[in-house]
Amino acid sequence: MEIVNLLRQVTIFRDLPAEVLTDLAGRVRPRSVEAGSIIVSAEEAGDSLFVIARGKVKVVLYGETGREIILSILRAGDFFGEMSLLDRQPRSANVVAVEDADLLSLDREAFEKHLSAHPSTALAILSEMSRRLRHADEVIGNLALLDVYGRVARTIRELAQTQGEPVDGGLLIRERPTQQEIAGLIGTARETVSRALNEFTRRGLLEMRGKQILVRWEFLRKVDDAA
Repeated sequence: MEIVNLLRQVTIFRDLPAEVLTDLAGRVRPRSVEAGSIIVSAEEAGDSLFVIARGKVKVVLYGETGREIILSILRAGDFFGEMSLLDRQPRSANVVAVEDADLLSLDREAFEKHLSAHPSTALAILSEMSRRLRHADEVIGNLALLDVYGRVARTIRELAQTQGEPVDGGLLIRERPTQQEIAGLIGTARETVSRALNEFTRRGLLEMRGKQILVRWEFLRKVDDAA
């Protein structure tokens, strides 16, 4: 039942019937990884889909000089690895544990058996993949059209809208990414991200509270108006 409840927290599985989730829960396998561990590597054969039960991971590419480009940061309830299960191609990126994490893995054979019995899961996954492609298009557009401060602002807005908790004055992000993680997401240096955040804070648009950040309503309105 614990695994069923966890799967119900995952966006793509949330609306599936109880019997579908029960079948899926019986096919996944638990796996624990330590912070810094490479969970999957780019170009390796992909034979498993992963759901994050606890912890945080990052999806990254590495340039020829070793520079890290962060494609996304995933937390409990997110999933990754579905593309290789569907197209049987090598992994398209590396996934690294940012902190100790507990995962649920679903291998290709178990995945195919589940889909044969419950094709509604495939539709849910395709819907999420479409959403991610649209997001990727938006990121590419931001990189091409916005200056660095604009990219930082868009990233903070997205985090606030997806993870923020409404409080007095704005949306509270309880676990904000590090400056280095934001820099990797938007393709710039950590120092530049620091200057942008300091400027937004100085202007009263953001409020840093340790690992938390309050994104004020005025900040969200300004970013929306500039979109």
